[in-house]
Amino acid sequence: MTDQELEQLKYPIGTFDCPTTISASTIDAWISILEHFPNRLEQLVSDFTDKQLDTPYRPEGWTVRQVVHHVADSHHNSYTRFKWAMTEDNPIIKAYNEQDWAKQHDYSQPIDASLYHIKAVHAKLVYFVKGLNLEQLHRTFIHPEGNETVALTENLGIYAWHCNHHYAHIEELAKREGWI
Repeated sequence: MTDQELEQLKYPIGTFDCPTTISASTIDAWISILEHFPNRLEQLVSDFTDKQLDTPYRPEGWTVRQVVHHVADSHHNSYTRFKWAMTEDNPIIKAYNEQDWAKQHDYSQPIDASLYHIKAVHAKLVYFVKGLNLEQLHRTFIHPEGNETVALTENLGIYAWHCNHHYAHIEELAKREGWI
């Protein structure tokens, strides 16, 4: 496999590219992605067998099962970051090692709990974000990796992209393997 082919498997929709100006319609589109993602993901994976769930989406990549558990954990952390940014002045958030989390024993459990968790977290996140005005969405937090200041508008885009990014991992695998 060439480096270019591996990169395509890693980033089937490309990397996140935040627009310089984030319009109200862009925010609405990102919220819509977050709102509909849990059902889209569940429909995609609900009939997968354990063997399919335990198939990596790329060489040396996570299995479908690990991806689903990762999304639940990652989006839970994102929701917490939104809350921190709204309740503290430019807080430094807690980062976590995604690779080490994916090696924990709970990432081998059935995906049902994580699918429920994703539905709950997304319902709470979407409700919360829809209740914020544009000024509030410009509040920020600091990500300790690189000491980067992130506005909630950008974080919203990152997680909309994150939904589509991991959905594409699973969908492209399923297409390559003839599962769908």
